[in-house]
Amino acid sequence: MDIQQKLKILADAAKYDASCASSGTTARDSRDGKGLGSTAPGMGICHSYAPDGRCISLLKVLLTNACNYDCLYCVNRASSNVPRARFTVKEVVQLTLDFYRRNYIEGLFLSSGIIRSPDYTMEQVVRVARTLREEHRFRGYIHLKTIPEADDALISEAGKYADRLSINIELPEDTSLAKLAPEKDVRAIRRTMGRLRLKLDESSDDKTKKRPRFAPAGQSTQMIVGADAASDQTILATSANLYGSYKLKRVYYSAFSPIPDASRNLPLQAPPLMREHRLYQADWLLRFYGFAIDEIVDPDNPMLPLAIDPKLAWALRHRDRFPLDINHASREDLLRVPGFGRTAVDRIVATRQHTTIRVSDLARLHIPRRKALPFIVLPDHRPPPRQLDDARLIERFAPRPAQLQLGL
Repeated sequence: MDIQQKLKILADAAKYDASCASSGTTARDSRDGKGLGSTAPGMGICHSYAPDGRCISLLKVLLTNACNYDCLYCVNRASSNVPRARFTVKEVVQLTLDFYRRNYIEGLFLSSGIIRSPDYTMEQVVRVARTLREEHRFRGYIHLKTIPEADDALISEAGKYADRLSINIELPEDTSLAKLAPEKDVRAIRRTMGRLRLKLDESSDDKTKKRPRFAPAGQSTQMIVGADAASDQTILATSANLYGSYKLKRVYYSAFSPIPDASRNLPLQAPPLMREHRLYQADWLLRFYGFAIDEIVDPDNPMLPLAIDPKLAWALRHRDRFPLDINHASREDLLRVPGFGRTAVDRIVATRQHTTIRVSDLARLHIPRRKALPFIVLPDHRPPPRQLDDARLIERFAPRPAQLQLGL
Protein backbone atom coordinates (compact mmCIF):
# COMPACT_ATOMS: atom_id res chain seq x y z
CA MET A 1 0.00 0.00 0.00
CA ASP A 2 1.53 3.35 -1.01
CA ILE A 3 1.68 6.36 1.28
CA GLN A 4 -1.19 8.18 -0.48
CA GLN A 5 -3.53 5.25 0.16
CA LYS A 6 -2.42 5.12 3.78
CA LEU A 7 -3.00 8.84 4.14
CA LYS A 8 -6.50 8.55 2.71
CA ILE A 9 -7.44 5.79 5.20
CA LEU A 10 -5.69 7.16 8.29
CA ALA A 11 -6.69 10.78 7.80
CA ASP A 12 -10.31 9.73 7.41
CA ALA A 13 -10.04 7.54 10.51
CA ALA A 14 -8.75 10.51 12.54
CA LYS A 15 -11.68 12.79 11.75
CA TYR A 16 -13.78 11.41 14.64
CA ASP A 17 -11.45 12.83 17.27
CA ALA A 18 -12.79 16.28 18.15
CA SER A 19 -10.09 17.10 20.70
CA CYS A 20 -8.22 18.61 17.78
CA ALA A 21 -11.12 20.81 16.75
CA SER A 22 -11.58 21.93 13.18
CA SER A 23 -12.29 25.60 12.67
CA GLY A 24 -13.49 27.29 9.51
CA THR A 25 -11.74 30.10 7.68
CA THR A 26 -11.91 31.76 4.28
CA ALA A 27 -10.56 29.79 1.34
CA ARG A 28 -7.17 31.06 0.17
CA ASP A 29 -4.39 29.64 -1.96
CA SER A 30 -1.25 30.82 -3.71
CA ARG A 31 -1.73 29.18 -7.09
CA ASP A 32 -1.92 32.60 -8.73
CA GLY A 33 1.63 33.29 -7.59
CA LYS A 34 0.57 35.87 -5.01
CA GLY A 35 1.66 35.03 -1.50
CA LEU A 36 2.61 31.74 0.11
CA GLY A 37 0.48 28.97 1.58
CA SER A 38 -3.08 27.72 1.41
CA THR A 39 -6.16 27.13 3.52
CA ALA A 40 -7.59 24.66 1.02
CA PRO A 41 -8.40 21.43 2.87
CA GLY A 42 -6.36 18.47 1.74
CA MET A 43 -6.33 14.90 2.99
CA GLY A 44 -5.60 14.99 6.71
CA ILE A 45 -5.44 18.78 7.01
CA CYS A 46 -7.69 20.44 9.57
CA HIS A 47 -7.83 23.84 11.22
CA SER A 48 -7.40 24.18 14.95
CA TYR A 49 -6.87 26.95 17.51
CA ALA A 50 -3.46 27.39 19.11
CA PRO A 51 -3.21 28.43 22.80
CA ASP A 52 -2.77 32.09 21.79
CA GLY A 53 -5.98 32.04 19.75
CA ARG A 54 -4.45 31.71 16.29
CA CYS A 55 -6.20 29.42 13.82
CA ILE A 56 -3.56 27.00 12.57
CA SER A 57 -3.51 24.16 10.05
CA LEU A 58 -2.55 20.70 11.31
CA LEU A 59 -1.86 17.37 9.69
CA LYS A 60 -4.36 15.18 11.56
CA VAL A 61 -3.75 11.44 11.20
CA LEU A 62 -3.62 8.14 13.03
CA LEU A 63 -0.42 6.16 13.20
CA THR A 64 -2.67 3.16 12.55
CA ASN A 65 -6.40 2.42 12.60
CA ALA A 66 -5.75 -1.18 13.66
CA CYS A 67 -6.74 -1.61 17.30
CA ASN A 68 -6.81 -4.32 19.94
CA TYR A 69 -9.80 -2.68 21.64
CA ASP A 70 -13.41 -3.24 20.64
CA CYS A 71 -15.10 0.00 21.73
CA LEU A 72 -18.62 -0.32 20.34
CA TYR A 73 -18.92 3.35 19.31
CA CYS A 74 -15.63 3.40 17.38
CA VAL A 75 -15.43 2.78 13.64
CA ASN A 76 -11.86 1.51 14.14
CA ARG A 77 -12.81 -1.09 16.77
CA ALA A 78 -11.23 -4.52 16.50
CA SER A 79 -14.41 -6.12 15.13
CA SER A 80 -15.04 -3.41 12.52
CA ASN A 81 -14.85 -4.39 8.87
CA VAL A 82 -12.91 -1.35 7.62
CA PRO A 83 -9.73 -1.13 5.53
CA ARG A 84 -6.68 -1.08 7.79
CA ALA A 85 -3.42 0.77 7.32
CA ARG A 86 -0.35 1.67 9.33
CA PHE A 87 2.26 4.35 8.91
CA THR A 88 5.86 3.81 9.90
CA VAL A 89 7.40 6.44 12.14
CA LYS A 90 9.54 7.57 9.22
CA GLU A 91 6.48 8.01 6.97
CA VAL A 92 4.65 10.25 9.46
CA VAL A 93 7.78 12.32 9.97
CA GLN A 94 8.31 12.71 6.22
CA LEU A 95 4.66 13.59 5.58
CA THR A 96 4.77 16.25 8.29
CA LEU A 97 7.97 17.77 6.93
CA ASP A 98 6.76 17.69 3.31
CA PHE A 99 3.44 19.35 4.17
CA TYR A 100 5.19 21.89 6.38
CA ARG A 101 7.71 22.86 3.71
CA ARG A 102 4.85 23.41 1.26
CA ASN A 103 3.23 25.69 3.85
CA TYR A 104 0.13 23.47 3.96
CA ILE A 105 0.38 22.94 7.73
CA GLU A 106 1.82 24.48 10.86
CA GLY A 107 1.83 21.36 12.97
CA LEU A 108 0.81 17.75 13.61
CA PHE A 109 -2.01 16.02 15.49
CA LEU A 110 -1.13 12.35 15.97
CA SER A 111 -3.23 9.61 17.52
CA SER A 112 -3.32 5.84 17.08
CA GLY A 113 -5.24 2.67 17.61
CA ILE A 114 -3.81 0.41 20.33
CA ILE A 115 -1.43 -2.13 18.79
CA ARG A 116 0.52 -4.82 20.67
CA SER A 117 0.32 -2.92 23.97
CA PRO A 118 -0.24 0.59 25.32
CA ASP A 119 3.50 0.97 25.93
CA TYR A 120 4.42 -0.09 22.40
CA THR A 121 1.83 2.24 20.87
CA MET A 122 2.86 5.19 23.02
CA GLU A 123 6.52 4.57 22.24
CA GLN A 124 5.79 4.74 18.50
CA VAL A 125 3.82 7.98 18.89
CA VAL A 126 6.61 9.53 20.98
CA ARG A 127 9.23 8.45 18.45
CA VAL A 128 7.50 10.54 15.79
CA ALA A 129 7.59 13.67 17.96
CA ARG A 130 11.15 13.03 19.15
CA THR A 131 12.40 12.53 15.57
CA LEU A 132 10.74 15.74 14.41
CA ARG A 133 12.07 17.80 17.29
CA GLU A 134 15.59 16.40 17.69
CA GLU A 135 16.62 15.21 14.23
CA HIS A 136 14.79 17.79 12.10
CA ARG A 137 14.56 20.72 14.53
CA PHE A 138 10.84 20.95 13.83
CA ARG A 139 9.42 23.96 15.68
CA GLY A 140 5.79 23.62 14.61
CA TYR A 141 2.84 22.73 16.85
CA ILE A 142 2.53 19.08 17.97
CA HIS A 143 -0.51 17.54 19.67
CA LEU A 144 -0.16 13.92 20.78
CA LYS A 145 -2.89 11.57 21.91
CA THR A 146 -1.84 9.92 25.17
CA ILE A 147 -2.42 6.23 25.93
CA PRO A 148 -3.66 6.05 29.55
CA GLU A 149 -2.12 2.68 30.44
CA ALA A 150 1.32 3.61 29.06
CA ASP A 151 4.39 3.79 31.30
CA ASP A 152 4.87 7.08 33.13
CA ALA A 153 8.30 7.58 31.54
CA LEU A 154 6.70 7.54 28.08
CA ILE A 155 4.06 10.07 29.18
CA SER A 156 6.83 12.32 30.51
CA GLU A 157 8.72 12.06 27.24
CA ALA A 158 5.58 12.84 25.25
CA GLY A 159 5.15 16.07 27.22
CA LYS A 160 8.75 16.99 26.52
CA TYR A 161 8.13 17.09 22.76
CA ALA A 162 4.41 17.92 22.45
CA ASP A 163 2.72 21.29 22.84
CA ARG A 164 -0.51 19.63 23.97
CA LEU A 165 -1.46 16.17 25.20
CA SER A 166 -4.98 14.76 25.25
CA ILE A 167 -6.66 11.73 26.78
CA ASN A 168 -10.24 11.02 25.80
CA ILE A 169 -12.63 10.34 28.66
CA GLU A 170 -15.00 9.20 25.86
CA LEU A 171 -18.29 9.05 27.79
CA PRO A 172 -19.71 11.14 30.65
CA GLU A 173 -20.64 8.22 32.89
CA ASP A 174 -18.35 5.45 34.11
CA THR A 175 -21.11 2.85 33.70
CA SER A 176 -21.48 3.76 30.01
CA LEU A 177 -17.75 3.39 29.40
CA ALA A 178 -17.76 -0.04 31.09
CA LYS A 179 -20.66 -1.11 28.89
CA LEU A 180 -19.53 0.30 25.54
CA ALA A 181 -15.73 0.16 25.90
CA PRO A 182 -14.99 -2.74 28.29
CA GLU A 183 -11.22 -2.77 27.62
CA LYS A 184 -10.88 0.85 28.77
CA ASP A 185 -10.35 1.58 32.44
CA VAL A 186 -11.79 4.90 33.58
CA ARG A 187 -9.55 4.82 36.65
CA ALA A 188 -6.47 4.53 34.43
CA ILE A 189 -7.71 7.44 32.32
CA ARG A 190 -8.18 9.65 35.37
CA ARG A 191 -4.89 8.54 36.92
CA THR A 192 -3.06 9.60 33.77
CA MET A 193 -4.94 12.91 33.71
CA GLY A 194 -3.87 13.41 37.30
CA ARG A 195 -0.23 12.64 36.50
CA LEU A 196 -0.35 15.09 33.62
CA ARG A 197 -1.74 17.79 35.88
CA LEU A 198 1.07 17.25 38.39
CA LYS A 199 3.70 17.49 35.66
CA LEU A 200 2.05 20.60 34.23
CA ASP A 201 1.93 22.19 37.70
CA GLU A 202 5.59 21.35 38.33
CA SER A 203 6.57 22.86 34.99
CA SER A 204 4.59 26.07 35.51
CA ASP A 205 5.80 26.48 39.12
CA ASP A 206 9.46 26.17 38.17
CA LYS A 207 10.58 29.81 38.25
CA THR A 208 14.22 28.87 37.65
CA LYS A 209 13.45 27.34 34.22
CA LYS A 210 15.65 24.39 35.13
CA ARG A 211 12.95 21.84 34.36
CA PRO A 212 12.35 21.00 30.70
CA ARG A 213 9.07 22.37 29.40
CA PHE A 214 6.11 20.00 29.64
CA ALA A 215 3.18 20.28 27.19
CA PRO A 216 2.95 24.10 27.48
CA ALA A 217 -0.50 24.11 25.83
CA GLY A 218 -1.85 21.80 28.54
CA GLN A 219 -4.17 18.83 28.19
CA SER A 220 -7.64 18.33 26.71
CA THR A 221 -10.22 15.57 26.38
CA GLN A 222 -13.28 14.54 24.38
CA MET A 223 -16.75 13.28 25.30
CA ILE A 224 -19.10 11.59 22.86
CA VAL A 225 -22.61 13.03 23.00
CA GLY A 226 -25.62 10.84 22.31
CA ALA A 227 -24.00 7.38 22.40
CA ASP A 228 -25.63 6.76 25.78
CA ALA A 229 -28.58 8.16 27.70
CA ALA A 230 -26.59 10.75 29.66
CA SER A 231 -28.38 14.09 29.98
CA ASP A 232 -26.80 17.46 29.26
CA GLN A 233 -26.78 18.07 33.01
CA THR A 234 -24.66 14.92 33.51
CA ILE A 235 -22.32 15.88 30.66
CA LEU A 236 -21.77 19.41 31.99
CA ALA A 237 -21.29 18.15 35.56
CA THR A 238 -18.62 15.73 34.30
CA SER A 239 -16.94 18.56 32.38
CA ALA A 240 -16.95 20.82 35.45
CA ASN A 241 -15.32 18.03 37.47
CA LEU A 242 -12.65 17.52 34.79
CA TYR A 243 -11.87 21.23 34.58
CA GLY A 244 -11.63 21.52 38.34
CA SER A 245 -9.70 18.32 39.05
CA TYR A 246 -7.27 18.27 36.15
CA LYS A 247 -7.09 21.89 34.93
CA LEU A 248 -8.02 20.86 31.40
CA LYS A 249 -7.70 23.50 28.71
CA ARG A 250 -10.71 22.18 26.82
CA VAL A 251 -13.39 19.54 26.94
CA TYR A 252 -14.52 18.79 23.40
CA TYR A 253 -17.98 17.45 22.63
CA SER A 254 -18.48 15.13 19.67
CA ALA A 255 -21.97 14.18 18.52
CA PHE A 256 -22.25 10.41 18.15
CA SER A 257 -22.31 9.23 14.55
CA PRO A 258 -23.86 5.83 13.78
CA ILE A 259 -21.26 3.43 12.36
CA PRO A 260 -21.50 0.38 10.07
CA ASP A 261 -22.52 -2.90 11.73
CA ALA A 262 -23.23 -1.05 14.97
CA SER A 263 -24.04 -2.82 18.23
CA ARG A 264 -27.62 -2.95 19.44
CA ASN A 265 -26.41 -1.12 22.54
CA LEU A 266 -25.97 2.02 20.44
CA PRO A 267 -28.71 4.36 19.23
CA LEU A 268 -29.75 4.00 15.60
CA GLN A 269 -29.81 7.72 14.98
CA ALA A 270 -27.31 10.49 15.64
CA PRO A 271 -28.34 13.31 17.99
CA PRO A 272 -28.98 16.68 16.35
CA LEU A 273 -25.72 18.58 15.89
CA MET A 274 -27.40 21.53 17.56
CA ARG A 275 -27.14 19.61 20.84
CA GLU A 276 -23.36 19.52 20.48
CA HIS A 277 -23.39 23.25 19.67
CA ARG A 278 -25.50 24.08 22.75
CA LEU A 279 -23.12 22.11 24.97
CA TYR A 280 -20.21 24.18 23.72
CA GLN A 281 -22.17 27.36 24.44
CA ALA A 282 -23.02 26.15 27.96
CA ASP A 283 -19.39 25.12 28.53
CA TRP A 284 -18.35 28.67 27.58
CA LEU A 285 -20.84 30.16 30.05
CA LEU A 286 -19.45 28.00 32.86
CA ARG A 287 -15.82 28.83 32.15
CA PHE A 288 -15.90 32.47 31.11
CA TYR A 289 -19.23 34.07 32.04
CA GLY A 290 -19.62 33.24 35.73
CA PHE A 291 -22.59 30.88 35.39
CA ALA A 292 -23.13 27.91 37.69
CA ILE A 293 -24.35 24.57 36.32
CA ASP A 294 -27.68 24.77 38.13
CA GLU A 295 -28.36 28.12 36.45
CA ILE A 296 -28.14 26.41 33.06
CA VAL A 297 -29.53 22.90 33.71
CA ASP A 298 -31.09 21.27 36.76
CA PRO A 299 -32.99 18.08 37.67
CA ASP A 300 -36.25 19.60 36.42
CA ASN A 301 -34.64 20.76 33.15
CA PRO A 302 -31.73 18.34 32.49
CA MET A 303 -31.51 19.04 28.74
CA LEU A 304 -30.45 22.27 27.07
CA PRO A 305 -33.15 23.72 24.81
CA LEU A 306 -32.27 23.30 21.15
CA ALA A 307 -34.37 26.22 19.93
CA ILE A 308 -32.48 28.95 21.83
CA ASP A 309 -28.99 29.33 23.25
CA PRO A 310 -28.46 28.71 26.99
CA LYS A 311 -27.77 32.35 27.88
CA LEU A 312 -31.02 33.48 26.25
CA ALA A 313 -32.85 30.63 27.98
CA TRP A 314 -31.50 31.84 31.33
CA ALA A 315 -32.44 35.44 30.57
CA LEU A 316 -36.02 34.48 29.71
CA ARG A 317 -36.28 32.59 33.02
CA HIS A 318 -35.04 35.70 34.85
CA ARG A 319 -36.93 38.47 33.09
CA ASP A 320 -37.16 40.41 36.33
CA ARG A 321 -33.43 41.26 35.95
CA PHE A 322 -34.04 43.03 32.65
CA PRO A 323 -33.95 45.46 30.92
CA LEU A 324 -30.46 46.45 32.07
CA ASP A 325 -29.00 49.94 31.88
CA ILE A 326 -25.69 49.17 30.21
CA ASN A 327 -24.20 52.57 31.03
CA HIS A 328 -24.28 51.74 34.75
CA ALA A 329 -24.56 47.95 35.16
CA SER A 330 -21.72 45.89 36.62
CA ARG A 331 -19.47 43.85 34.35
CA GLU A 332 -20.88 40.64 35.90
CA ASP A 333 -24.44 41.65 34.96
CA LEU A 334 -23.40 42.76 31.48
CA LEU A 335 -21.93 39.30 30.81
CA ARG A 336 -25.42 37.85 31.25
CA VAL A 337 -27.09 39.97 28.58
CA PRO A 338 -27.99 37.93 25.47
CA GLY A 339 -25.83 39.02 22.55
CA PHE A 340 -23.02 40.36 24.75
CA GLY A 341 -19.70 38.52 24.43
CA ARG A 342 -16.75 39.12 26.72
CA THR A 343 -15.00 41.36 24.20
CA ALA A 344 -18.17 43.41 23.73
CA VAL A 345 -18.53 43.81 27.50
CA ASP A 346 -14.91 44.99 27.74
CA ARG A 347 -15.63 47.55 25.00
CA ILE A 348 -18.76 48.75 26.82
CA VAL A 349 -16.91 49.18 30.12
CA ALA A 350 -14.07 51.07 28.41
CA THR A 351 -16.36 53.26 26.27
CA ARG A 352 -18.74 54.37 29.03
CA GLN A 353 -15.82 55.79 31.03
CA HIS A 354 -15.63 58.74 28.66
CA THR A 355 -19.00 58.86 26.88
CA THR A 356 -22.61 57.72 27.16
CA ILE A 357 -23.45 54.72 24.98
CA ARG A 358 -26.43 55.11 22.65
CA VAL A 359 -28.14 52.87 20.09
CA SER A 360 -25.97 54.22 17.29
CA ASP A 361 -22.87 53.01 19.18
CA LEU A 362 -23.91 49.34 19.25
CA ALA A 363 -22.70 48.57 15.74
CA ARG A 364 -19.31 50.11 16.49
CA LEU A 365 -19.12 47.95 19.63
CA HIS A 366 -20.00 44.87 17.50
CA ILE A 367 -23.16 44.16 19.48
CA PRO A 368 -26.07 42.49 17.60
CA ARG A 369 -28.93 44.96 18.05
CA ARG A 370 -31.67 42.46 17.21
CA LYS A 371 -30.70 40.19 20.08
CA ALA A 372 -29.62 42.75 22.67
CA LEU A 373 -32.21 45.56 22.41
CA PRO A 374 -35.08 43.71 24.18
CA PHE A 375 -32.82 43.32 27.25
CA ILE A 376 -31.12 46.73 27.59
CA VAL A 377 -31.86 50.36 28.37
CA LEU A 378 -30.07 53.26 26.66
CA PRO A 379 -30.70 57.03 26.77
CA ASP A 380 -32.48 56.76 23.41
CA HIS A 381 -33.97 53.28 23.82
CA ARG A 382 -36.24 51.51 26.27
CA PRO A 383 -37.99 48.27 25.24
CA PRO A 384 -41.81 48.21 25.47
CA PRO A 385 -42.95 47.19 28.97
CA ARG A 386 -44.27 43.78 27.95
CA GLN A 387 -41.77 42.89 25.24
CA LEU A 388 -39.94 40.32 27.38
CA ASP A 389 -43.28 38.65 28.09
CA ASP A 390 -44.08 38.35 24.41
CA ALA A 391 -44.27 34.69 23.35
CA ARG A 392 -43.01 35.75 19.93
CA LEU A 393 -39.68 36.71 21.48
CA ILE A 394 -38.50 33.08 21.51
CA GLU A 395 -39.64 32.65 17.91
CA ARG A 396 -37.59 35.72 17.03
CA PHE A 397 -34.36 34.00 18.04
CA ALA A 398 -35.14 30.36 17.30
CA PRO A 399 -33.20 28.73 14.45
CA ARG A 400 -35.01 27.18 11.53
CA PRO A 401 -35.76 23.40 11.76
CA ALA A 402 -32.99 22.58 9.27
CA GLN A 403 -30.49 24.52 11.41
CA LEU A 404 -31.41 22.48 14.47
CA GLN A 405 -30.11 19.35 12.76
CA LEU A 406 -27.06 20.98 11.18
CA GLY A 407 -25.99 22.79 14.33
CA LEU A 408 -26.02 26.24 12.74
